[in-house]
Amino acid sequence: MTTLALVHDRSSDTNTSSTIHPAAIPTALICDNFLLRSGLRHILQNTPFDLATATSDTGLLQRRALEPALILIDAHQTTGRMLEIIRQMREHFPQARIVALADQFDLSFVRSGHEAGVNGFCLAASAPDVLVKSLELVMLGETVLPFEILRAFMGGASQSREQPLQGSVAEPKPSDLNACKLSAREREILGCLTQGEPNKVIARKLEITEATIKVHVKAILRKIGASNRTQAAIWASQRLTQRGGASMNG
Repeated sequence: MTTLALVHDRSSDTNTSSTIHPAAIPTALICDNFLLRSGLRHILQNTPFDLATATSDTGLLQRRALEPALILIDAHQTTGRMLEIIRQMREHFPQARIVALADQFDLSFVRSGHEAGVNGFCLAASAPDVLVKSLELVMLGETVLPFEILRAFMGGASQSREQPLQGSVAEPKPSDLNACKLSAREREILGCLTQGEPNKVIARKLEITEATIKVHVKAILRKIGASNRTQAAIWASQRLTQRGGASMNG
């Protein structure tokens, strides 16, 4: 499964299966807020995520025998402190997936957090089923972002102050969809990328294999000059806006 960034629209992903992982997933929560810890423990009941540890003490988590597959981190503290915690967790649990939780994220924190090892950024105000689905996507190998982050990219956020994930989103050379000479199937898949859909969902929707989807995605990235799925989604969304919401199929 690709580790490239997946833009996750929390308003349009309600059809994703909620039973991706039948086995229990050892989960740890680092959080100073008792109410948030209690709320998350309740939300994760009867889901694949076994919240074995919920603590504000990162040292305690490191000393325990638990090897979490997923680490949730309350990101309401200062950026410096949060990045320190993230780096500690990444160093001590290199195989774990890490998700930051906060009321909102700014682009500079998303960039720094991603570089430090965060695999997902989830809003604390998300509906319970949306949060669980987001965590499932993270465990599938995707990097999950709130849709608001994509909206900020598209709004022309200052590149000097708030650079996006995995390099610049400087516009690829082809100026429009027609110039890229995308096939009909590639246009279909590019449309799915703008909706934040992972390969598994796209393959099911188009009734083709995930391996075929990966081949098409690589071709799309090459043709439009994008480095990753996030750039491709932004690039396509901007051109749809410029063309007055024209269909991705031309």
